[in-house]
Amino acid sequence: MPRFAANLTMLFNEAPFLDRFALAAKAGFEGVEFLFPYEFEKMALRAELQRYGLTQVLHNLPAGDWARGERGIAILPDRIDEFRRSLASAIDYATALDCKQVNCLVGIAPDGVPDRVLRTTLVANLRLAASELGKHGIRLLIEPINRFDIPGFYLNTVGQAAAIIEEVGSDNLFIQCDLYHQQRTEGELIGTYKRYSDRIAHVQLADNPGRNEPGTGEINYPFVFDALEAAGYEGWIGCEYKPRTTTTEGLGWLGAERKRNRSADIIKIRS
Repeated sequence: MPRFAANLTMLFNEAPFLDRFALAAKAGFEGVEFLFPYEFEKMALRAELQRYGLTQVLHNLPAGDWARGERGIAILPDRIDEFRRSLASAIDYATALDCKQVNCLVGIAPDGVPDRVLRTTLVANLRLAASELGKHGIRLLIEPINRFDIPGFYLNTVGQAAAIIEEVGSDNLFIQCDLYHQQRTEGELIGTYKRYSDRIAHVQLADNPGRNEPGTGEINYPFVFDALEAAGYEGWIGCEYKPRTTTTEGLGWLGAERKRNRSADIIKIRS
């Protein structure tokens, strides 16, 4: 069965953030992820992880001024020093939380800056970040995001991310493949995964349309889970979706998936 990680930025947000670890564990999750840990004391986060036996699967690098609409600074030539400071902060938190993956949102392309300047800046920043994170045993990820939810975001497809990785030339740079974003941008979820599986280190899910829980839209997630397993994916699957009602009421898909896998295991044993 796939290993599912609760995204605590989006799930269980009926409760204060530090209370969500307990709720995730109670719901049967063994791993968690979230966007940004930086407003919380890292040892307080670590204590919650340890208290409930949870694995911190992933968090993001700082991404600029989120409230003002920034979605990353790695492509911005006038923010290189800030990017380096943010990298140090990400390493500090990731090591404290024993988090082995950090995602970099690369940013929205600003008007008036040539693409070659943005790309050169991005490649240099990612090369540095991959090297520094690698010294601590932490993977660096980059994530394609659909152009409808975040217009102007610099990476939209898995293929674009793979091309950046090739240019960076690091063996510590991987793709975070969010199936919701991929479905909105290009579809062909399994074919794309197989094509770039050597560079995809983390998968996230939500259904489309709506970015709600599996089973509420057009994506056949039982098929996707089976196909990922058959293709050899062994990583976590981050549950980064917006519950239609409450998180707990929307977890029927997870119970059904566990039941489906138990049935499959019984069939294997009997055969």
